[in-house]
Amino acid sequence: MYTYRNEDPQKQNQPVTEPQEKEPSIVETIQQLGQTTAPMLESNIYCMTIIGQVEGHLVLPPQNKTTKYEHIIPQLVAAEQNMKIEGVLVVLNTVGGDVEAGLAIAEMIASLSKPTVTLVLGGGHSIGVPIAVAGNKSFIAETATMTIHPIRLNGMVIGVPQTFEYMDKMQERVVRFVTSHSNITEFRFKELMFKTGELARDIGTTVIGQDAVRDGLIDAVGGVGDAISELTRQINARKQQTHAMGGALQ
Repeated sequence: MYTYRNEDPQKQNQPVTEPQEKEPSIVETIQQLGQTTAPMLESNIYCMTIIGQVEGHLVLPPQNKTTKYEHIIPQLVAAEQNMKIEGVLVVLNTVGGDVEAGLAIAEMIASLSKPTVTLVLGGGHSIGVPIAVAGNKSFIAETATMTIHPIRLNGMVIGVPQTFEYMDKMQERVVRFVTSHSNITEFRFKELMFKTGELARDIGTTVIGQDAVRDGLIDAVGGVGDAISELTRQINARKQQTHAMGGALQ
């Protein structure tokens, strides 16, 4: 009969330690949330991306690139509470999506107390329009587009007057938010929304870069550098205002 002996008797009395969970890597963060920060860099600006399709209460197919509102809302709350974050940059390249989820994200951005700047790159279509105008200042790339069209319903539609009234009220929520957070008039926005003949098999308008600025929907044409410069200016102005108020109270 063979017996096994411990080569190191001192290890017999050592407590067994449970393996600790490692923090998610940058690659895992990108796969889960679609965003990350530059390595080895402390920044006072938080960059949030709105990409693909804005996902609502229903989970979209796995092949769709989506922005999940249950991820975005906690991140905005954390950015508001984090004292190291002094400004938020929102970058959009989205085809739109769920109306209520998009409006919830837009309301969250608009209600932040810290300076916010939005930048449309590629596209800010459909419900991406309210998100694009929710910041303190908005930028759009020269080649970026924004599609403005009436809202739609998926699934079963009951053919009664109440269905139209419901859609009309939901549409008014979008119109009211966009017109109150940008320089476009309600008449012009609805004119673009209900225009016929421009979109194939659809009603609405696609505005490109400078057109969105001319209509008052977006504040200025610019890129990442312009957006960060404006956000830095807002942060410095907020610091000076806070410092002045502190001196006045003394």
